[in-house]
Amino acid sequence: MSIFWEKLLSVCSSDISSEKGQKVPAAFHDYPLIEDLINLLNKRNGFYGFESALHVFSVETDGEEIGLIDWNDNSLWIDCYDDLARNAIFFAEDVFGGQFCIKQDGIYTFDPETGSFDYLAPDINEWCKKILEDYEVLTGYPLANAWQKKYGSIPAGYRLVPKIPFVAGGEYEPDNLYLEKSAVAMKARANIALQIRDVPDGSNIQLRLIDRD
Repeated sequence: MSIFWEKLLSVCSSDISSEKGQKVPAAFHDYPLIEDLINLLNKRNGFYGFESALHVFSVETDGEEIGLIDWNDNSLWIDCYDDLARNAIFFAEDVFGGQFCIKQDGIYTFDPETGSFDYLAPDINEWCKKILEDYEVLTGYPLANAWQKKYGSIPAGYRLVPKIPFVAGGEYEPDNLYLEKSAVAMKARANIALQIRDVPDGSNIQLRLIDRD
């Protein structure tokens, strides 16, 4: 195992699921980097890091902890983005529900409010290195820390979601964040991404937000 995997795991939680050696669907093997991910999950089957700001999914769902296989079921939330969230295997998330995923040519981030992918690293080893070097930005750790000091720990299956979307000028402050189930949050923000997908950069937008109540 690479040194960066070792370093990341050394500062993260124990396994979310005690099961090891689980198989993933055959379609996952269409992605060259899936073996790297499987190797990591065989070493530690799902984990949290940086005060729960980083969440790496276990292979299969375990209680309130949704697993990699179910998280990548198109019917859970991916279909809500139409074609924006296709052709990726989502394996981890930051504290705001921003996704880390495998695509054909590397590891990308996926912004749930815009539906955009951005290249981050060539493989899982380099992804671990990036997280270690820039965890405050990539995981949202400072806000995760501040929010939990004020409101308590983040439960399994939840992320911190902006009341006013970041893309609409919402502030990166604890008071602009609330707890929401991960899948529910992704579905709600798919609505935002679809509204702005064809809006030119710099244009004024008027978002129709889904009522949380």
